[in-house]
Amino acid sequence: MLKRRDVHDSHELFELMVHPEVFPFVRQKAYSYDEFVFITKQTIEAEERGELISRTILDEWGAPIGTINLFDVQDGAGFLGTWLGKPYHGKGYNNLAKDAFFQELFYELGLETIFMRIRKINIRSIKAAEKLPYVVKANETRQAIYEQLNANGDIYDLYEIPKDQYTLYLKRTAPLEEENVQLLEA
Repeated sequence: MLKRRDVHDSHELFELMVHPEVFPFVRQKAYSYDEFVFITKQTIEAEERGELISRTILDEWGAPIGTINLFDVQDGAGFLGTWLGKPYHGKGYNNLAKDAFFQELFYELGLETIFMRIRKINIRSIKAAEKLPYVVKANETRQAIYEQLNANGDIYDLYEIPKDQYTLYLKRTAPLEEENVQLLEA
């Protein structure tokens, strides 16, 4: 489902990223294939320095279909950035990728908080974020960060995923999953 970023996936990812319904919402925009390769190399180097965490999202056949990243990593927190190619929208890949990424961030790498800044015009992403039971809208509770994000105008909503909320969510859903498995086996 996820793998470390790799320059070899650049062609497929660039083609998916430039779609007009994807490109406006990508944080690391590249306007040419060569620029995309350069940004990918910079991303890999930044991860080695501990500044960000970046993974390629794969479909069930191992083909690259998007990226999921944690930018501006410091003090046990960072900002989530994810995009999927248009052919993969609405097929469940986003939630699978987030679950795998959150598991790695919280339980392997020891992060405590994941922030999401979502453009107020990106209704699709806002609705998706607000459906998740472990996401907290943080415009008021993290007002200093919210104001910093919107220093140049009212552009973003701020959301937060605290590790404890995510862990509680997992504990609540684990018994349900176990129950479903038992029903299937019966």
